[in-house]
Parts: sequence; C-alpha cells; structure tokens
Amino acid sequence: MFFASDNWAGAHPKISAALSAHATGFASPYGTSDIDRAVEERFKEIFERDLAVFFVATGTAANSLSLATVSRIGGVAFMHREAHMIEDECGAPEFLTGGARLRPVDGSLGRMTAENLERAISHFEPEAVHAGRPMAVSITQATEVGTVYGLDDIETIAAVARKRNLPIHMDGARFANALIALDTTPAEMTWKRGIDIVSFGGTKNGCWCAEAVVLFDTSKAHEFGFLRKRSAQLFSKSRFIGAQFDAYFADDLWLETARHSNAMSARLADAIEASAKARLAWRPQVNEVFAILDSDMIRKATEAGAAFYPWNPPSWFTGPIAENETMCRFVTSYATTSEEVDRFGALIA
Repeated sequence: MFFASDNWAGAHPKISAALSAHATGFASPYGTSDIDRAVEERFKEIFERDLAVFFVATGTAANSLSLATVSRIGGVAFMHREAHMIEDECGAPEFLTGGARLRPVDGSLGRMTAENLERAISHFEPEAVHAGRPMAVSITQATEVGTVYGLDDIETIAAVARKRNLPIHMDGARFANALIALDTTPAEMTWKRGIDIVSFGGTKNGCWCAEAVVLFDTSKAHEFGFLRKRSAQLFSKSRFIGAQFDAYFADDLWLETARHSNAMSARLADAIEASAKARLAWRPQVNEVFAILDSDMIRKATEAGAAFYPWNPPSWFTGPIAENETMCRFVTSYATTSEEVDRFGALIA
C-alpha cells in the first residue's frame, strides 16, 4: 500500500526496455543523436506546432530554468501560494534566476484566481526601482493539491498576464494526469490558451528520469542552450532521456499510465468517502488524494504497511480538524493496483 508519492514507483517496464535497447552501441552526445531528434519531432506532433525542447534532470531544474529564461533584473514571478516553486524548491528558482522573487497569489483548491493575480501584479504598477517589476506568471497543472485548472481558467489567467506582456509558464510535473482529467489535448491545455513555456514531467508518470523544458517561442532556444549548460543540466548521453520519452509516447503509454493513476485515486477517494473513520478533505481530480484521519487510524494503517504522508493543511482550507486528527496526502501511480487500494479501503472501513 504505497501511497507516499508517485516518485516511489519504479520505471514502467516499457521504459526500462527502451533504456536497455539503447544501452549498447554508439550515438552522438549532448542532444544530437537520432533518438534525441526523433523525440523533438514527436513533441512537435503532440503539441501540434513548432517548438524547442530541452531535456533536464529534474522538475526543479525545469521550473527554475524556465523562469531563468524570462528573468529580468528586479523581476517578480507570480504563482499560487502553495506552488511547488514556492514550497519545495529550496530556493532554486531564486538562485538560478539570479535573485528573482516569487510572489504568492491566493486561491482555493490550489488554484490562483485571475482577480487575485490582477491584484498581486497591480501592487508593482507603475514599475518602481524600489519595488521591482513583474517578470512572469506560473501555474501548476495539475496543482499541488490534486486539482486542475480548467481550460477557461488558464485562458483567463493568461489574459491578465498578456495585458502586461508577461510570459506564462506551466509547471507540468503531472502534465499527463491533468490532460486526462480535462479530456483535452496538449495544444488546447497550453499554447492555445496562452502558455509560453512548459515544464514537462515524465518521472512521476512511469519514467526513470525524464523531464523537459518546452519553449513555444523558439527564438529563446539559442540562449536557453547556454543557460542549461551553465546550470549543469546538459546530459552527455542524452539518448537515455530520449529513449525514455520515445517509449513514453509510443502507443500513448503516457496517457495510459496517467489514466490508470487517476482511476486509482478516484477509487481510493471512494473508499475514504465510504469510511466511518476517515473523510476526504476535498474531492481529487488527478492522482493526489487528501484526507483527514484520526491518530489511531494513522497508526493502524502505518503498522499494516500503508505508506503516506501527514500534510500541513493549505492556507485556504477551512474544514474542521480535531486535535486527534491529521490531514494526510495519498498519491497513486501507474504501479498502484486496485488490490492495494481495496486493502486500504478495508482497513479504514
């Protein structure tokens, strides 16, 4: 019963097979091999347009370098208060942008609103050397609390940024999960709604180590190449990242794995809703479930082998939590089985 994180899951067998298949022989390094180029063309097909794609090692690198490529002196980037870049990147975005600030924007269920974004940006208008100046907007899709921005939400937020000529970044660590939840296409969820840059994650969805920065403005590609190298994110044997993405996209494996992990979270949420000893904090849309359990149930579940994390309630959460209760986060993955979910459901029934 491994619900601690989708990072706990190993690599999908088809991803492992692709790595093994490319483990022998020779291929040119640093993103110049046939498989690297083939994957870049596949990204273009998936997003239905010309673009530039750069492999990096981690989601932290993808997010931080995405902001760095649009950084301005005195720059301020706007994102939800509980965004991963604010809460969980150890200052990497600030460091790699050369000192940009991250400005939190409020909104319930992990989604900032266009109105709150408007207010946050207007705090820096007109630009003043003492306060700094707006630099970019970032949305997390799916969010840190298992919800998604609707397509209209993305478009409305992008319109606020566009009014001020601010680029829009999407943190897509769980990009495929959001895509399945919205039943849409990559193009519709990104550039057609105003997104300029995507941190495209594969690691949480069955890859071993496959993250990418996708630039829809290809004029930034030349500079980004230098930025990636300076940040120690240029792989020598990049064919092994390419091989993962090649297998990830083949026969829509990436959508299959995301569909499964979303289905397992819905099944888990149903089990929690049916329990007399646990309750949902809110209904999940992707593969993260947040629930409130009492101390005895947490102990019992942990002793039975369930792995999950206690979680600090988000700033916007107003539901009751008693003294002997704790909010907990459960994450499903491509490797989660219905049997695991049902075992946990029986445990808390």
